[in-house]
Amino acid sequence: MESTTIAGDRCSDPASLFAMLMEQHKGIIYKITNAYCQQQDDRQDLAQEILTTLWLAFSKYDSDFKFSTWMYRVALNVAISYYRKGQRRVDHIGSVNDDSIINMADLNEDQQQSDTITQLYQFIGELDKLNKAIILLYLEDESYQSIATSLGMSKTNVATRINRIKAKLQQKFNQQEQ
Repeated sequence: MESTTIAGDRCSDPASLFAMLMEQHKGIIYKITNAYCQQQDDRQDLAQEILTTLWLAFSKYDSDFKFSTWMYRVALNVAISYYRKGQRRVDHIGSVNDDSIINMADLNEDQQQSDTITQLYQFIGELDKLNKAIILLYLEDESYQSIATSLGMSKTNVATRINRIKAKLQQKFNQQEQ
C-alpha cells in the first residue's frame, strides 16, 4: 500500500511527497538522534544531516521496499558516520539528559511511563553503535530479516544480538530498581 502511494505521488511533486513522508516518519529521526547524541545542538545538527541526506537520496528510493526501512538505513548510516567524525564533540554516546526524547516525540504518556521510556533510551544510548542500531530497528517492529538486510548481517546474528540486548537492558532496569 505504501509503495503504491509513493510510486504514484513521486512523479507529480517529489518535494511535497518527501515532506509528507518526513512528517509521517519523523519519530525515526528523533529516536536515532537521541540515541547517538547527548547535547541538543548535536541532535539538531545530526537531524539536519539526516534530512539532507534523505532528500539527496530520495530520488534513488526503490518503492518496492518499505519506506521506513529505507529511511532507517539511511539515517543510521548518517548517524554512524556523524559519530565517527567526532565533529565538535566528546563522547556523547552516554546517557541522555533531560526529557527531550519525550518532548521531541510528542508522547502523551503518564509520567511513570515517560520516565521508563526516557530511561530505556538512556540505556540504549550506552550500547555500542551496532547494537544501538539493531535495537532501534527492533523497537520499530522491523522483522529480523529486515534488520539483517539493513545492517548487512545474518538473521541468526540479529536474533542472537536482540536477545542479548534485551537481557542487558532488563538487567539495567533491575539494577535501577534496587
